[in-house]
Amino acid sequence: MSKHFRPWNIDQTLLLPPNVRDFVPKDHVSRFIVGLVRESLDLKAIMGSYGSGLGQPPFDPRMMVSLLLHGYASGLYSSRRIARACCERNDFVMIVALDPPDFRTISDFRKRHLKAELKAEVAGMLAAAAAADVQEDEIFGKDKRGDEMPDWASDKEKRLAKIQEAMAALEADAKLAAEEERRIEAEKQQQRNAAGRKKPGKPAAPLPDQPDPKAQRNFTDPDSRIMKSKEGFVQAYNAQAAVDAEAQIIVAHELTQCGSDQGQLVPLVEAIENNLGRKPEQASADSGYCSEPNLEALVARGIDGYVAPGRAQHPTVANGKVGGPLTRLMRKKIDDGGFETPYRLRKQVVEPVFGQIKQARGFRQFLLRGVKKVRAEWAMICTTHNLLKLFTLGKAA
Repeated sequence: MSKHFRPWNIDQTLLLPPNVRDFVPKDHVSRFIVGLVRESLDLKAIMGSYGSGLGQPPFDPRMMVSLLLHGYASGLYSSRRIARACCERNDFVMIVALDPPDFRTISDFRKRHLKAELKAEVAGMLAAAAAADVQEDEIFGKDKRGDEMPDWASDKEKRLAKIQEAMAALEADAKLAAEEERRIEAEKQQQRNAAGRKKPGKPAAPLPDQPDPKAQRNFTDPDSRIMKSKEGFVQAYNAQAAVDAEAQIIVAHELTQCGSDQGQLVPLVEAIENNLGRKPEQASADSGYCSEPNLEALVARGIDGYVAPGRAQHPTVANGKVGGPLTRLMRKKIDDGGFETPYRLRKQVVEPVFGQIKQARGFRQFLLRGVKKVRAEWAMICTTHNLLKLFTLGKAA
């Protein structure tokens, strides 16, 4: 027996106004999103998850996807705020066709289908990107509040179990770190023995197998990490994005648990090629991505790279800022370009994208928890940004 959904009467004729879509102007972004979802997105992964014919008909997945996309596009990320907007704002009332879901329905749908939802075909968004792409990163903190926050504070047994689990994880991390340190030191010693050299100075104290007494672990989201940001040290993830220089469309994105950016340049370049079917002809990145292996990777792929080699005004061997041969060549390449170097365009290409996400749409912390869910939420944010860019480009045309 096939599953029946609650009717989504978005085309139903009314007296005043004659159609619910008349609640908003014809050039409104909500109409653009509804049209895209109804006509272009493949939601078979979500539709197929409703197998049982029992119970009340659920809300139409196309409506729920449209509602979530428009909520993110409007700077509304909390399920409670989206549910409130479904009763107070005409653009949301139009999307739900006068049949608003409650906040629990919205929250459960997002948790259940976010990953599948983001597998919808967005090739049209990426095809609009040009060849010159720019890489940049931002660190987002984690909020300690939200609809999905577990309420274990009043349950002592559950809290004790959380503490014991965190302690075991800290001990395991400390043991792995000590083993890795010993392995690296053994390899270095073998190299010194082969070269007939001795290690200068006193031998370093071995790394203990036990965690530091001051070591911490986050209970709200154990997958997050303490990272340094402009506001200081925060519990965070490292969100990455590659942005097209012409249309400011995000052509690749990634989210990691590592605070360093050096390991993310090559994956982003490969993601661009996978998404667009071609590699970028030119790429710019800040000093966080600069390393000899990264510069070698750009040369090997035939990409005209502009990666900042560091902020030292007078790099010398003494201060350790000279770098390897490719780093020195990159420094000379950027310096010789002067006012005309493409690296100057990096800030005006990438920074506005993160400014629109963080400042204009108010996205400053993730609502979900766990690296897989947060990675899917970051993909949702990037997809929403592209939707708004395509909507703006369509109006301009």
